[in-house]
Amino acid sequence: MTELRQTALEILAISDPQIKVARTFQLFDDHQLQNLSLDVAANYDDANLALPGRPIKPELVPPLDVPKRKMDTVEGRASLLHSLAHIEFNAINLALDAIWRFSDMPEQYYTDWLKVAKEEAYHFTLIDEYIQSFGYSYGDFQAHNSLWEMVERTQDSVIARMALVPRTMEARGLDAVPMIRDRFKQIKDARAVEILDIILRDEIGHVFIGNHWFNFLCSKAALSPISVYRDLARKYRAPKLRGPFNLEARKQAGFTVEELSLLGV
Repeated sequence: MTELRQTALEILAISDPQIKVARTFQLFDDHQLQNLSLDVAANYDDANLALPGRPIKPELVPPLDVPKRKMDTVEGRASLLHSLAHIEFNAINLALDAIWRFSDMPEQYYTDWLKVAKEEAYHFTLIDEYIQSFGYSYGDFQAHNSLWEMVERTQDSVIARMALVPRTMEARGLDAVPMIRDRFKQIKDARAVEILDIILRDEIGHVFIGNHWFNFLCSKAALSPISVYRDLARKYRAPKLRGPFNLEARKQAGFTVEELSLLGV
């Protein structure tokens, strides 16, 4: 029987986006049909793999070098949506990485991250299909890689991964997506608004999963979530949080009143 974590590693190494998405959907379906085994104790070797598998394009550049996206041209709107597609592609990879890399977690942890991988693959597909209607496709614009860079920094620690990827990097999406959605509302792009509403809804759940497992690990080790987060953010050089913040979405995603108060708003 196929093993979940080993297969997640194999899919992570796939460079073709469409094959990666299809295999991710299949892995989720196989899990739902109970056609997978799960070895939580296994330690897999990625020494001979180039991770994550990604296509030659898009060209990756520093965040400040990514061109500004203007809404008054089709190319500008496609470029903005492309930047979201790239985030979703990286998010598929980070969910697969969370499955294979970290052993000895409860079975629900792996189930949760498989659900995230499937939903990120769905988001990527929605955006990629939509920008194709404009005559573009994934890879046609430059992109940055800051989300995956934090995944790489936290590969030695599951608590750091939970603290700084879903709870920090992805939580920034809870703040940004409504503002992007409003830009598409202004130009009456109903399909883009619909896609962004789906993404925001699901990302609240993804950040909630990160919060759940971060707090689980803190509780297990009798640690204070706030002090541990502060220490991990410093150690792993997490970006400083800057508003405006979507406080309602963050609350739904499991941040406590005390944590929200520390945002300084």
